[in-house]
Amino acid sequence: MTEDKKARALGFNHVALEVGDIDEALAFYGRLFDFKLERKSDTAAFIYMGDQFMNFSKGRSQAPDDARHLGIVVDDKEQVRRTLNEMGVEILPGRFLDFLDPWGNRIEIVSYQNIRFTKAPNVLRAMGLDGLEKTPAALKELAENGMAAE
Repeated sequence: MTEDKKARALGFNHVALEVGDIDEALAFYGRLFDFKLERKSDTAAFIYMGDQFMNFSKGRSQAPDDARHLGIVVDDKEQVRRTLNEMGVEILPGRFLDFLDPWGNRIEIVSYQNIRFTKAPNVLRAMGLDGLEKTPAALKELAENGMAAE
């Protein structure tokens, strides 16, 4: 009997969100996040958020998302909350900072400091975030999973 060999998933390269209008999506997300526009057409845009990217694709036609969502990691969750309030975007009920974008994509905002997700020191430095610290709970979780910094 042979053992099945599987590829190891290393993470995500990108996510694609369907939106109604590319320029409106860039304006909406541009009020919330600092990103670099890589390229844009009438039907798509690619934005870099640090060392990862998101693709906006024109053509959203389904109903708003409920449980299905995208978690975006940020350095300052409370700043996102303040900006959403200033923009008049409804924050969804529950213990997380979730909202629907204008096209019904459910977005969850996650604080970098509190989760196992981590970036290499050189990436944080290039993003201007080299002083960003993890909470003790996040450091413990990283250590328990063999991912603590050496």
